[in-house]
Amino acid sequence: MKYILPSILLTIAFVLGSCGDDNKSADKTGNKRWYKGNLHTHSFWSDGDEFPETILDWYKSNDYQFIALSDHNTISMEEKWIKVREDSIYQNSFRKYLETYGEDWVDYKMDSGKVEVKLKTYAEYSNLFEKAGEFLVIHSEEITDRYEDKHVHMNATNIQEKIDPQGGNSISDVMQNNLNAVLKQRKETGVPIMPHINHPNFFYSISLEDMISLKGERFFEVYNGHPMVHNMGDSTHISTEEMWDQINISYIESKKPIMYGLATDDSHNYHKMGHKWSNSGRGWVMVQADTLSAPSLIEAMEKGNFYSTTGVTLKALESGKKNLKVEVEPETGVKYTISFLGCLKGETEVKELKSVEANTANFEITDDILFVRSKITSSKLQENPIEDIKYESAWTQPVLND
Repeated sequence: MKYILPSILLTIAFVLGSCGDDNKSADKTGNKRWYKGNLHTHSFWSDGDEFPETILDWYKSNDYQFIALSDHNTISMEEKWIKVREDSIYQNSFRKYLETYGEDWVDYKMDSGKVEVKLKTYAEYSNLFEKAGEFLVIHSEEITDRYEDKHVHMNATNIQEKIDPQGGNSISDVMQNNLNAVLKQRKETGVPIMPHINHPNFFYSISLEDMISLKGERFFEVYNGHPMVHNMGDSTHISTEEMWDQINISYIESKKPIMYGLATDDSHNYHKMGHKWSNSGRGWVMVQADTLSAPSLIEAMEKGNFYSTTGVTLKALESGKKNLKVEVEPETGVKYTISFLGCLKGETEVKELKSVEANTANFEITDDILFVRSKITSSKLQENPIEDIKYESAWTQPVLND
């Protein structure tokens, strides 16, 4: 018999209204809830430094409703054994893992005086932690490819079969080939599978021109919590936020669907904390969906019904053809600046169209506006920041003036 932890019921106050434990709460739309999730996480299955169960327990205990363990070039279904490092941090971690889950759950052996542990597969760890309406583990893979010395990483959320890196003759070619492979699997299986481009400024591998060249991509990471991804850019490279706006100006002109911006952890390190390490809890998405299921979440995100955040929670978010309204769930003693950023028709740059220091702000989308989005910045410092990103923020998705 397998040892299973007692369930920890999630009693969470959701934005846009309070929720009960039976998934019946509703916001102003009548039947949709907001779900908190991270779409980019690593474990011992690739280059993370912790067991999947320990990672999932952290996210579940910290009020997340969905998580994607997206290890590099694997969907965690084969047999894999790891050697526990001799460092006392990892020896203690293994002992805690064994103590928590028990001998009937943990498969391990001694080899030449070293502990080897068999990792649990996606089917095993997801079955242990999932609970309908409360916590979901989405099957994912980070398809990890490269061209020469450049890195191309793409997540496939709700993947059904492993996709090997496709390669190509240029950065844009590698990106498109891998994107096509994900979209092909989606078409052949009939299952919603969501590709997204990871950390384009990682080693400054992916340029704005590469992103603009894509056909069929709807998502990329405007914020990634890894300390090496250069969200802010530098003196010769634009930030991911500026890249986002320029992508959408080009996409709208080319009549492509707009690009949506994600915030993710890209967590790898679970024992050492700080700005040098890739830790959990730095960036996530809040998705407004009918149910806590991968198809429902992906459908909602493809409609732009989500926002990305590093800590700011929204109480209300309403968008229409002629209006964008943002209301923050305020914390005592914290101030919020709500900015509306957009591009005017006929122009090629995004600028700040309105900014207020308040908990609520409304923006009228006039006929001269191509698109607008909101960025909310608080006066509250991030607990565990990277780069020079000091304060908690949130980003709403662009709204087109159709």
